Amino acid sequence: MNTDRAETIALQALAFLAADEQALDGFVQLTGLGIGELRSAAASPEILAGVLDYLLQDEAMLLAFCAAAEIRPDEPIRARAYLPGGDVPHYT
Repeated sequence: MNTDRAETIALQALAFLAADEQALDGFVQLTGLGIGELRSAAASPEILAGVLDYLLQDEAMLLAFCAAAEIRPDEPIRARAYLPGGDVPHYT
């Protein structure tokens, strides 16, 4: 995994959300972005991080995305670590 691959997975996730009106509406409501703002900021690493955060909070949606994208279910969480704010805290 690297940053380019992480961004690609996040862009695929955004396309997946965009194909599902209910999922896209949920993301837009959560972020407060309008559809136009989302389109213009879609390549932003921060927005891509938010897309993965949104996807990762719903296991059914995550698994559906992974099946559609033909990727392993652990790849989105691994990708998230390469985007802003993705540091996984260690409590040991």
